[in-house]
Formats: sequence, structure tokens, C-alpha cells
Amino acid sequence: MELMIEKMKQQGESLMKNLTVFCKWMLLSCLTGLAVGLVGTAFYFGMKYVTEFRTAHRWIVWFLPLAGILIVFLYRACKIEKPQGTDLILLAVRSTEPVPFRMTPLIIVSTLLTHLFGGSAGREGAALQLGGSMGFQLGRVFRLDEKDLHIMTMCGMSAAFSALFGTPIASAVFAMEVVSVGIMYYAALVPCAAASIVGVSVARHFGAAPTAFRVSGVPAFEPAGFLRVALLAVFCAGISVLFCYLLHNTGALYQKYLPNQYLRAAVGGALVVLLMLAYGTDYLGAGMNVIQSSMGGTAKPEAFLLKMLFTALTLGAGFKGGEIVPSFFVGATFGCFAGGLIGLNPSFGAAIGLMSVFCGVTNCPMTALIISVELFGAQGAVFYLFAAAVSYMLSGYTGLYSRQKIMYSKYRPEFRGNQG
Repeated sequence: MELMIEKMKQQGESLMKNLTVFCKWMLLSCLTGLAVGLVGTAFYFGMKYVTEFRTAHRWIVWFLPLAGILIVFLYRACKIEKPQGTDLILLAVRSTEPVPFRMTPLIIVSTLLTHLFGGSAGREGAALQLGGSMGFQLGRVFRLDEKDLHIMTMCGMSAAFSALFGTPIASAVFAMEVVSVGIMYYAALVPCAAASIVGVSVARHFGAAPTAFRVSGVPAFEPAGFLRVALLAVFCAGISVLFCYLLHNTGALYQKYLPNQYLRAAVGGALVVLLMLAYGTDYLGAGMNVIQSSMGGTAKPEAFLLKMLFTALTLGAGFKGGEIVPSFFVGATFGCFAGGLIGLNPSFGAAIGLMSVFCGVTNCPMTALIISVELFGAQGAVFYLFAAAVSYMLSGYTGLYSRQKIMYSKYRPEFRGNQG
């Protein structure tokens, strides 16, 4: 009897401890989601404004080299001569590396400048960096220990990504999955989920529209459909490797031949302007309009190659933004073109291409599956799952983020833990 009472007492204490931890993280994650959601929403409308302004005033692209020089000046004025970008956030989740608060205004201003003047970049890099830095700083305000600071950083990443894209489930999972390939940080599940939901709620309250696409032509549940999807995913895995290779090596070439940061930014901006004169304005900014037309079944065969080139020249020169939306562009346009060639509906091919290239460049298959359902609907979910699996395996160990750590092999199972 005494043993039973003692056991019940221990269970009660354990329950109270868990409940205390739960309440603590609900409070912290909701506060993080609110704060980051407000900043993320403001950034969303800022991006919308500068994109509309650039579209209405094409002449502003001619000043892209000057915008690059200004971005370099801003970072150097803040004593950040070698910015790590999103890699710093990933490193902060795994180590004691601090995230300076000045990263938040810097990444917002520099990304807005990049898009205003026509640089080819995305917006999620800014989302992850502003969210991660705000989450980290809020954790410091509440005097959290090192491990809790890691969770707060992931909370901020989830809230910002969710506010910008309107995909709360994928945003929560992405923050837990992207840091270390093969490991999901489930300790952050409740905090990231709560922060993501609050972040997207704030954005929707102020009228930020979630990202979504209408997809048609989902194939029948039969072997031929799966074979075509697998074949397209194989091609997309190769495209993702090529994209990562181009991004990393373009930056290295810039640094080798143009060691001066100001000159590098000016030359990079000038090259983008010259390419615009040759190929048009479709490849400037994020290119969401081109992604939308790809989902409608229309894409130029060369569009994916040109977007990779525009983006590599922009980001390699020191402009700021992100690589994920450009990977959406690359995947959607390639999938639309190549999917039609192998017998898939071009619209559905664009959807498979988008999520497969995203999976290949981020090494995040679960996020790829979830974001495809949030963006396209659940009708083709089984095909998205298969495509994500194929792309994840065949893209190897390349990726957008050099600080992303490969924890387990993609090809052989590894089991760790207690034996026997």
C-alpha cells in the first residue's frame, strides 16, 4: 500500500512538472509568435510594396549596383564584415553561438533593398534570420539557459516563416527538421507549433494572404502515374544539386576575383542588369507571378536555368534574401516543362517540381510533403510523398546551408541508443 502511494505521489509530481513546463512554453511561444508575427507581417507588406513599386517603375533596376554597395556599407557599419545569414541561425540552434539583435533590422532592410532594385532572391532567408534572431533575443530577456535558447530560436523561425508564407504546419516542422539532417527536434514541437499558429494568425488578422496555388491534372492512382512522378523527381534531384553547386561556387568565384566587397556588389548588380536587358524582367525579385503561371501549365523551357543564374549572381555578390523561393521558381518551371514531356499534366508537373527541388536543396522531406499539401491541397499527397522520398535520397549530401549538419546516412539505416 505504501509503495502504491509513493508511486502515485511520484506520478503526480511528474505530471505537475510536465504541466509547469507546458505552461512555460505556451506562454513563451505565444509571446514569440506575437512579437515575430507582427514584425513578419510588417515585412510581408514591405515586400509587397517594394515589389509593386519596382514593377511599376522599371527604371529603378538600373540602380541595383548602388543598392549592393549600400547593403555592404550597412553590414560593415554594424561590424558584420562576413555575414553568415541563415547559417548563423542554424549554428545557434546547435551551439553556443550568439545571434546579435542587429541582424533583425539589417536583414529586413537589406532584403527590401534587394527586391526594390530587382535582385533575384527570395524572402524566407530574411524570415528565418529575423525570426531566429528575435527568438534568441527574447530568450535572453527571459534569462533562459542555453538549451531553452535553442528552442526559442526555432520558435522565432517558425513564427516568421508562418507569417510570411501562411503555412503554419510546414513552418513548425521546417524549423525542427532543417538544422540537422536525420534528426527532428521534437522537444521543440509544442513551442514551434504554438509560435507558428500565433504568427500566422497575426498575419491573417492584418490581411496578409497565405501562399497557395491551384493545381490540376493529378494522375490516377496507378503504376504509370507513380513511374512518371518518380522520373520527374529524379530529374529534380539533379536540378537541386546543380542549383546548390551554382550558388556556392558563384560566391566563391566572386570572392576569388573580386575580394573587395563593394566592388563585388557593384559588379554583381551590373551583371544582373545586363541579364535583364537580354532576357527580360521575369527573373527579377522572387518571381511569384512566373510560379503562378507554371501552376497554370505555362513555362518557358529555359526559365529554370535563367533563374538559377540570376539568383547565383545576386546572392553570390552579397545581396540579401533567400534561396527557397527561387528554388520554388526553378522547380515549378522545370517541372512544368519536363513534366509535360514525360506525360504528366504540366500543372501537376510544376507542383511536383516545386516540392522536389525544395526537398533536394533543404534536405527536408517531411517539410516538403507538408508544404505541398498546404500549397496545393491534399488530392495528390501520395504522389508528393513519393516524389519527396526520391528527391531526398538522390540529392545526396548537397544543400543550401553549409551549417546544416548531416547526422545520418540517407542510404543506410543507423540505430543509436540502448542495446539489448
